[in-house]
Amino acid sequence: MLQNNFGKKPVMFRDYENIARLFYSGATFVAFDTETTGLEPSSDHLTEIGAVKFNYEGELGSFDQLIKPPVPIPSFLENLTHITNEMVANCPDASTALGSFLSFLGGKETILIAHNAPFDLGFLNAQMQRMGWPIIPNTSIDSLPLARWVHPEFRSESEKGQYKLQSLAKRFNVEVRSAHRADDDARVLKEIFLKMIEDSLPKQKDFDINSIEKNGQKASDQLELF
Repeated sequence: MLQNNFGKKPVMFRDYENIARLFYSGATFVAFDTETTGLEPSSDHLTEIGAVKFNYEGELGSFDQLIKPPVPIPSFLENLTHITNEMVANCPDASTALGSFLSFLGGKETILIAHNAPFDLGFLNAQMQRMGWPIIPNTSIDSLPLARWVHPEFRSESEKGQYKLQSLAKRFNVEVRSAHRADDDARVLKEIFLKMIEDSLPKQKDFDINSIEKNGQKASDQLELF
């Protein structure tokens, strides 16, 4: 069974009362998603990494890479993700793809965002360990518990799966173009994260949005862009 190198665990940001301050500090974020051959990082493998890099001023870049796994993609996942064994036959292996993804991140200061982050981070770090590398050092935000904190009222609704990525996208009027593809899920996640920053402002600790300026304009003037 794979164990975290050097005894380290992923660093998670959970100080949600200060997340707006972090966002407007100028930090760089990467919303990302993975597709895989199954549910177990120790025995299953990556088939796609998709990501969007951004800060409070806007989008900075995107990343999408299909990956050839060392095992066949099960047919039910081909049907779910529309990633077929034929599509990945000539794609880079996970080590090459992950190296490119790390370059895209641009350093450990970049903050990662994933929906149900332990799943995606688990697959990335399992591959890092197969390569003999330490786990990804970047601080990460799990948008699933963040959504529960920003909108606890969703729990009382009769519809199940209120906090799933696609359910949140529908609620926040975020267009879903290709569900269960990593590149589109990452784009959707970025838009949901921006909406949750906006919705969380009344719950932020000692934070005044009107005191933050962007290129001569107060950040509150920019919220309508999100």
